Amino acid sequence: MPKMIFVNLPVSDVQRSTAFYQAVGASKNEQFSDNTASCMVFSDTIHAMLLSHDKYKMFTPKKIADAKSTSAVLICVSAESRDEVDAVIDKAEKAGGKADPGPKQDYGFMYGRSFEDPDGHHWEVMWMDLAAAQQAMEKK
Repeated sequence: MPKMIFVNLPVSDVQRSTAFYQAVGASKNEQFSDNTASCMVFSDTIHAMLLSHDKYKMFTPKKIADAKSTSAVLICVSAESRDEVDAVIDKAEKAGGKADPGPKQDYGFMYGRSFEDPDGHHWEVMWMDLAAAQQAMEKK
C-alpha cells in the first residue's frame, strides 16, 4: 500500500471550505466527515482534513495561526499539464480564493502557480516534464 498524506487544516467555516475544495476538484469522503470536519480527497494518496477550530484544538495545544498573516507551510500538489495548473487556479479564484499570492514559476520544463483558500492556506499547483527536468539536471 502506498503511503498516504492527510494535511490537517484549521478552517473557520467547514461548510464554506468544503464547497471551496470541491470547486477546485477535491471530492468529500463522507465516511470521515461530519459537521466539525471534512475529509477532502485529491487522489488515492492525498487528502486534506478541514477541521473546525475546536476540532483542530483537540490535536494540539498550540495557538492556531492566522494563515492570512503568517505562513507555516506551503502545500504543493502536482498537475498533469500546464493547462491543468491554470484551470485549478481559475477554479480557486472563482470559488472565492486568491489567485497567485506567490510568484508564477515557469522554467520551461516546470510550471507552477498558487492560490490561497478562504482561510489563507497557501497551495501551489505544479506541472513538470520529468524527462526535460532530468536532461536539465544532467547538463549541470
